[in-house]
Amino acid sequence: MKFKKLGRVFLHIIFWCVVAVVAALAGLVLIYGNDLPDYKKLATYAPPVATRLYASDGSLLIEYAEERRVVIDFNDMPPQLVNAFVAAEDQNFWTHPGIDVQGILRASANNLMRAVGFNTKFSGASTITQQVAKNFFLSSDRTLSRKVKEAILALRLERTFSKQHIMTLYLNQIFLGARAYGVGSAALMYFNKPVKELSLSECAFLASLPKAPNDRDRAVERRNYVLHRMVAEGFISRADADAAAAEELNINSGFTAQMADDFQYFAEDVRRQLLGKLGRDTLYNDGLYIKTTIVPELQRAAAAALKKELDAYNNGRGDKLQGAIIAMNPHTGRVLAMTGGYSFADSSFNRATQAYRQIGSTIKPFIYLAALEQGMSPQALLLDAPIVGWREDDSLWKPENYDKKFLGDVPMRLSLETSRNVPTVRLVEQIGVRTSIDTAQRFGVYPENMRNMNLSLALGSGETTLEKLVLGYSAFVNGGHKIQSKLVDYIEDRYGRVVGSAVPDMIEWNDELLPPDIADATEPLSDAQSLYQIVSILQGAVERGTGRQAQVPGHTIAGKTGTTNDVKDVWFVGFSKNIIAGVYLGYDTPRSLGKGAGSHMAARVFADFMNVALANEKNQPFSVPDGMSFVRVNRRSGAAASADPDGTIITEAFKPGQSPNPAPVQAYYNNGDAENLAPANAPVVGGVF
Repeated sequence: MKFKKLGRVFLHIIFWCVVAVVAALAGLVLIYGNDLPDYKKLATYAPPVATRLYASDGSLLIEYAEERRVVIDFNDMPPQLVNAFVAAEDQNFWTHPGIDVQGILRASANNLMRAVGFNTKFSGASTITQQVAKNFFLSSDRTLSRKVKEAILALRLERTFSKQHIMTLYLNQIFLGARAYGVGSAALMYFNKPVKELSLSECAFLASLPKAPNDRDRAVERRNYVLHRMVAEGFISRADADAAAAEELNINSGFTAQMADDFQYFAEDVRRQLLGKLGRDTLYNDGLYIKTTIVPELQRAAAAALKKELDAYNNGRGDKLQGAIIAMNPHTGRVLAMTGGYSFADSSFNRATQAYRQIGSTIKPFIYLAALEQGMSPQALLLDAPIVGWREDDSLWKPENYDKKFLGDVPMRLSLETSRNVPTVRLVEQIGVRTSIDTAQRFGVYPENMRNMNLSLALGSGETTLEKLVLGYSAFVNGGHKIQSKLVDYIEDRYGRVVGSAVPDMIEWNDELLPPDIADATEPLSDAQSLYQIVSILQGAVERGTGRQAQVPGHTIAGKTGTTNDVKDVWFVGFSKNIIAGVYLGYDTPRSLGKGAGSHMAARVFADFMNVALANEKNQPFSVPDGMSFVRVNRRSGAAASADPDGTIITEAFKPGQSPNPAPVQAYYNNGDAENLAPANAPVVGGVF
């Protein structure tokens, strides 16, 4: 009877304890359960996802992200990867309702024993579902209120979503170190492979990371612990665990190592451009697929050609010469290769797009084009003789040719092919300084708002970038159309939709994602016949003039050298029918490159690059517009070959109404007397070719 009475008392105690616990839980739910985040939005999970930059051949260049993440569907996750996380983090995941009572009791006992002095580890009892609740909605504060909210949210998540959906949320959201969020990103980050290719050892390693994401020193120990737990839970055999434990963990350093230094200048220009157009949040978190224009083979060739020339010059020197090369399609502006310096790791300043430098004689084709537009013949004679008493502002000018010689009357073609300064000065005087500069402005080489129009600007003292110069030359060969450089072909969002309207300056591709035809998109900057004549002259500059170092055997090439005063900057811009490339070499703080240096260095870089770019291409001569006639003439006099057969005979392109010069009636200019015609104290303007 006494025992029955004690039993009833004990049952009453248990009953009222349960009532008290239920009442306490109900009170906590009333207190903390009414102001919880809207967990139902997790039904459509769209987390921040890394934006990836791809080359034209589909190879990955780099990714932009504040959180590196690759979202993986549950069905695409290897079962052993899921099992590894269950074994390591939440053994009862598939059976508990969101909170694990057994786990709570076990953790409470361990922590109580630790508190009274036993050597046990502090342990928590958060289930995977609770971790999802915390990671998505709550802070990491160790407070009672946070734990209660976490438990309530976990219970509600379990009532709303399937276990598979909760596991998918967890494995895509969990932080796994090195800015990698989720197993998809971590697999690429640590092992450079997708999750479906992970080995058992690698799955166990990833499952060991949530407890200490950035601790690499105990990686093997923690992996082996997860393997042990998988055996205990019956997911794998002891033999499987032993084999996986014997496997070496080959952990790489991540995505940034995938992109060589050669591509960094281009990638940074893309990032800077899109950051301004799309905004940081979209660029870094919306998981964009960015297809760029860069051609890896050409990019590597460009970087190698530039480094080869810089290494040859810098050998044994203190201050290092820098340089840049940019290549593009002259018809669309698609950038095929871009290198803005010797090494991005040493200096991120892009000398192809950011460095404004004097352009020297690379301005001359625009001056000669202006003359051709006015109807002058390519064989019109210019006087190459000393200029005495010329003044600009308070300066007395004595223009001088690079070879220190004067040739008398020379055809325009010969003057430009050999980059003679004195005849160019006389040509500028003839057509006008403003006309000369206006042409360079029209083609985008000089800015339209330039002031102080003067002779020195017409001779290349103005500053521009290599990119702008190459774009200006592109119009020579593309029919006179002004184009913009294009770094990006198209952008897709995470759902595969093409993003176009958000990037106003991006080329609008058609539905098949083929490049657009922009041949008729703008009014020509010049007439086709004058443009062909300037291209023909620049072809002559490569074949027999100052650009001979730029020759590519078996291919038709045109181009122009440029060197500023005292050889501070050297240039070459050249093109075939479908590829144009420009090269710049110079010190970041301008100073002379010294004796023996010159534009031939830039021309060599161009040739090395184009030999690779055109290796598998058939030769394509430049297109000839209607109405042109071709006549054999003496290169030195411009007279028809039949009237002046001695010397070099070339083929000249004439417009309707133009014809060869009359046969020469006097000897060429006597250079021996020329030096005495200019005042000895006049400063020299020259050294430019």
